[in-house]
Amino acid sequence: MTVLPQADFDFSAGMVVRDRPSLTWQKDPATLRLRGRCDNYEAVRQAVEAIVCVERFRWQIYSPNFGMELDGLLGAEPGYAASELRRRLSDAFLPDSRILGIADFSYSFQDSVLSASVTVNTVFGPVSVPVEVPL
Repeated sequence: MTVLPQADFDFSAGMVVRDRPSLTWQKDPATLRLRGRCDNYEAVRQAVEAIVCVERFRWQIYSPNFGMELDGLLGAEPGYAASELRRRLSDAFLPDSRILGIADFSYSFQDSVLSASVTVNTVFGPVSVPVEVPL
């Protein structure tokens, strides 16, 4: 009796790994309703906005690899919060293979709110996104 599962696949000829298409539902920004489907740049733009808006590890409908950890920045020193926000933004985008990295990170403080602007470089082009964190 075998304990390990048996497979009939022959991997000796090699294996080709392909990315799945980024086709997703398109959200209408004016009505906040779905209005069809989108792919490529529009799909990755929506993904970037969603990653920035979702608190990581809080919602069970998202995988643990989706979202950002912003709760830990509440009450932090402004300089530490700015540098940590940049690191957390980079970490949040790592699981998505369509996102290459971040650039042009700039921030300001006003009335205990850290406002940041960042350009997310994707395989389809750059996406600019604002981020606000209450301190």
